[in-house]
Amino acid sequence: MNILVLGSGGREHTLSWKIAQSNQLDKLFVAPGNAGTAAIATNVGIAPTDFDAVKDLVLKENIEMVVVGPEDPLVQGIADFFAQDEALKYVHLIGPSKSGAILEGSKEFAKEFMSRHNIPTAAYQSFTAESLEAGYAFLETLKPPYVLKADGLAAGKGVLIIDNLEEAKAELKKMLVDAKFGNASAKVVIEEFLSGIELSVFVLTDGKDYMILPTAKDYKRIGEGDTGLNTGGMGAISPVPFADADFMRKVEERIVEPTIQGFSKDNIDYKGFVFIGLIKVAGEPYVIEYNVRMGDPETEVVIPRVKNDLIDLFRAVANGTLNQKTLEVDTRSATTVMAVSGGYPEAYEKGKEISGLDEVNDSIVFHAGTKMDGDKVVTSGGRVMAFTSFGKNFREALDSSYESLNKVCFDGIYYRKDLGFDLEA
Repeated sequence: MNILVLGSGGREHTLSWKIAQSNQLDKLFVAPGNAGTAAIATNVGIAPTDFDAVKDLVLKENIEMVVVGPEDPLVQGIADFFAQDEALKYVHLIGPSKSGAILEGSKEFAKEFMSRHNIPTAAYQSFTAESLEAGYAFLETLKPPYVLKADGLAAGKGVLIIDNLEEAKAELKKMLVDAKFGNASAKVVIEEFLSGIELSVFVLTDGKDYMILPTAKDYKRIGEGDTGLNTGGMGAISPVPFADADFMRKVEERIVEPTIQGFSKDNIDYKGFVFIGLIKVAGEPYVIEYNVRMGDPETEVVIPRVKNDLIDLFRAVANGTLNQKTLEVDTRSATTVMAVSGGYPEAYEKGKEISGLDEVNDSIVFHAGTKMDGDKVVTSGGRVMAFTSFGKNFREALDSSYESLNKVCFDGIYYRKDLGFDLEA
């Protein structure tokens, strides 16, 4: 089977790495890919949102399955594009329809979906520039801190958590009136702040049945102790120590089952991953957000722990036979630590040569922001590489990741040295 993975980050390298292990694979293509995927697949320099170029590639290379990594092509309707095209409708596409992808494309839609299907989440209201004064009034009814979320896609930067009421009002005005996040903040969801500890739960579904993948916890802040600016993710741990069997039973019964059933009730065609961002409050699970694809860097710890042939699972998703499959999981802990460019998540330089990769033996290095420059691997993004390791617990796995990181160097390299600081081994 010829397969195309769309995307260029650590998530896509990880999915490609796992797919490449299958004896069902003939040829693997990644568009546009990075220096890591170049070593195991054929990179093709087209954008995942250029649907016509994707179609041409699929037909030219006789591709039978397309795995969509990032959210943009899903929100823009790539699944519908394939389903409605006579030449493409027989290709298995792993990712939800546009009506499903709006779960991530609109915070308001996601909140309405949860309310409709009695899925526990924080209380909220939505506002536009025309209802700015009403937004101020709603903020005054809440206790600090105040949570403001741009309704649309804002590259992971559209959520603000603010302690001061007047500052929250000022930021609301910047989002709605001054277009702080462009069109993404033309509408803003304000919700109550939930105090607890966060985790990510990933579900693979064919729209009827589902499979709950290993749990993960990621670390978003650039600074040690979860301080500083939000990033795309500085590392992750799987499994999550505090997500015990009793808690996960609540997650399945109260959140996963009604989510999947909600797709059917709302006539949403959904074949792919559901990322459920959760918070544990006094032992109870609440949904913070949905994403309609795997997370990054959580993919780098979740997928390596899945022992199944990934193509086998994806075929079952496409054919609606997921209920015939049993998930097999590596019982060891996995951790990943992200090496980032100096200055990230603000201004940073690209094109820095990366050395020492050939000395890493005890970790898997997943490339995120890299590219080939002749025979050299150089940086091309803010988050550069993820170092994934296994261990009998996350502390042991982290030690391996840090040891591997010490062998690799590029100008300005930075990574957090305190992952798991808020967890017990």
